[in-house]
Amino acid sequence: MKEMNTAEIRTDILVIGTGPAGSACAALLATYGVEVMVVSKFRWLANTPRAHITNQRTMEVLRDLGREVENEAYLHATAQDLMGENVFCESLAGEEIGRMKSWGKHPLSRAAHHLASPSRMNDLPQTFMEPILYATACGRGAQGRMSTEYLRHEQDADGVTATLRDRLSGREYQVRAKYLVGADGGNSLVAEHIGTPIEGRMGVGGSMNILFRADLSRYVAHRPSVLYWVMQPGADVGGIGMGLVRMVRPWNEWLIVWGYDISEPPPEMSPEFTAGVVRQLVGDPELEMEIVSSSIWTVHNAYATEMRKGRVFIMGDAAHRHPPSNGLGSNTSIQDAYNLAWKLAAVLRGEAGEKLLESYTAERAPVARQIVTRANQSIAEFGPIFDALGMDGGDDIEKIRASMDARCDPGPDGEKQRAALRDAIAFKKYEFDAHGVEMNHRYRSSAVVADGKPEPEFERDAELHYQPTTWPGARLPHVWVYERDTGARVSTLDLCGGGRFTLFTGIGGEAWLEAAESLGGPLGLSLRCRVIGPRRGHVDHVGDWARAREISDTGCLLVRPDQHVAWRCEKMVEDPRGELERVLRAVLSR
Repeated sequence: MKEMNTAEIRTDILVIGTGPAGSACAALLATYGVEVMVVSKFRWLANTPRAHITNQRTMEVLRDLGREVENEAYLHATAQDLMGENVFCESLAGEEIGRMKSWGKHPLSRAAHHLASPSRMNDLPQTFMEPILYATACGRGAQGRMSTEYLRHEQDADGVTATLRDRLSGREYQVRAKYLVGADGGNSLVAEHIGTPIEGRMGVGGSMNILFRADLSRYVAHRPSVLYWVMQPGADVGGIGMGLVRMVRPWNEWLIVWGYDISEPPPEMSPEFTAGVVRQLVGDPELEMEIVSSSIWTVHNAYATEMRKGRVFIMGDAAHRHPPSNGLGSNTSIQDAYNLAWKLAAVLRGEAGEKLLESYTAERAPVARQIVTRANQSIAEFGPIFDALGMDGGDDIEKIRASMDARCDPGPDGEKQRAALRDAIAFKKYEFDAHGVEMNHRYRSSAVVADGKPEPEFERDAELHYQPTTWPGARLPHVWVYERDTGARVSTLDLCGGGRFTLFTGIGGEAWLEAAESLGGPLGLSLRCRVIGPRRGHVDHVGDWARAREISDTGCLLVRPDQHVAWRCEKMVEDPRGELERVLRAVLSR
């Protein structure tokens, strides 16, 4: 990058925003060798630990950026075992109402997690995630600028000219880029400027965050969890008073999430008010604490149906705006970046045609819709817990308390209420243990070539259970195979990615390798090949790969740089070179 004598800067990609989406996008592009500039209007990165649940698919993206990136995330994260069992209680010091095993804590769920991925889910607050991604971006050549505000842009057939303001000096200047990515949050100015169509509603609820430090280990160390749901009759919100005490760092840094009626003016977040809320939900009127910060935010139920206009793209909260239920926000944002970055790199390198970029909306807009719908539905699914406890939202505190107490009564009514409460809490697995929501994405677009086979039906609930498949559009299944020379265990996901297409085959599939090698030059494409079988580079000692691949030894799988299957062929064909060329040209819009 160089500054022109007109005070204009030129780059290939300009990314607006350094949140999880923007920093991940810049890190991936820089890793792929693309010239990228990433800017933020703020002076530094996240100063509150907003997003935190980090699922396996996101950790796989970090793993693909490099094992050192993945390991740094684990270093700062709270491990899965301490994410624990969601607790429902009258206060942290008060009576516990129930709990559920969440985030892969149940042994059956844990086994499913281990089988699905080489990576482990964890709790990594945004205050740690953003610096990891941003440092990776800048360390690999991205130009980062803080205190730099996006004002507007104009695009033409050759690129985008963005006007930025240096917030320290007040000086405005222009950046010329081939493409612009708006990762500028839920109030995205980039999305507004390109007229992104948004479905749903903004401002469906009001919430406040109170970040505080206090030693709460005596209340939680025996029941480690990320989330403690506090249900108090007579609290400030509609007489229901369900608040959330969230662990930020075990067990001395916490975040309280507390609702308010959005039709009324937001509460004044005075020190006295925030301390009172903390003591009320903890249940300790003498609690010593340090209030770090407090803020007001709005719950949305909206998603973009188009994530691109010409040379401008949006991702992250700019495209999907929803409550933090299910912990999908930063995960989906980082995965947006993983989907788009390799496509931009391929177009810039001349490996792909511009039409490849159309597949971004086709693949990620349905995901945006899914996660916004799921997150808002999860809020509604607290209703059965309220119903089972008799917390109907009225103002009769004594009636509500008596209804809650009735679960302790002998007799058929008490037994019925206890059963209803158990079922209602267990049903929250759709929010707190929805492995399928996190892992089952199957893309349909021009960047995927069908093989003529119908999409496999889900054998179990698709929201709760991940089902591996090599059906084109699905993420490549993870299994462990072994390096022939060293015997080291390696995931099939580690054999692909890295910004390159990968072709998998077995013994008898050597003609696919010859086809790939002969096509590399004409297509200007670096195509990695993997042969898995006895006396080959990687050996399938356990037979897991043979069971997962859904093709024969002589067939092949073509896997995209984002580890999704682009195409598969069940067995060797008469003209493997012609068939592979046909598919590559289709996927790359050549």
